[in-house]
Amino acid sequence: MTTRRLVAILLILALSGCERTFRDMYDQPRYKPLAGSPMWTDGRASRSPVDGTEPYSAGTIAGTSSGRLGRVEPGPAITPLDTVRDTLRPAEPRRVDTASEFTLPRITPELLARGRERFDIFCSPCHSIVGDGDGMIARRGFPHPPSFHTDRLREAGDAHFYAVISNGYGAMASYATRVEPSDRLAIVAYIRALQLSQHAPVAQLAEQDRTELDRGAAAATAPGGTR
Repeated sequence: MTTRRLVAILLILALSGCERTFRDMYDQPRYKPLAGSPMWTDGRASRSPVDGTEPYSAGTIAGTSSGRLGRVEPGPAITPLDTVRDTLRPAEPRRVDTASEFTLPRITPELLARGRERFDIFCSPCHSIVGDGDGMIARRGFPHPPSFHTDRLREAGDAHFYAVISNGYGAMASYATRVEPSDRLAIVAYIRALQLSQHAPVAQLAEQDRTELDRGAAAATAPGGTR
């Protein structure tokens, strides 16, 4: 065997060893998203972002080796009359953020049913089915969104909720390309129904409902009752 052939064989063996070393680095032990971990008291491997941190990548950029190719920009603002198709967005969009610029359609059982369906599909994973911000994704490590039943959001205008769905807000991305404008209106109407379900004035309840409420309150305060 010539010296040249021997050197070539040794180089091939060395390169194969390097690849094996790199492969070990690629396939090192790691947790999958939302997997459990005994290292933390809550048993979850996915951790909440550190206070004060900001995201630096999104979309296909987040799948690159570095994931640090620039600060995330907010989603484009749109008007209530846009469709979900990007080609129909206006050249100079404006944000809708005041109640004076926005009016919900007439509330009907059909509108609320549609809003509930869309809300349960697109919103409840984070906001929960009752709108208290304790959805299944939030329970697994994603930042909890605010409850719709706080004073601040009960007093917010309808346009605020529509704009958040359209433009995104904080950790929430824009849903303009996934939820039609008419469905956004239905979702806003349903959010109002959720808020009313937790804060309905007693004077506006039907007599039967007031009787049931009084009966429940009496049972809760009776000896052995639960509060």
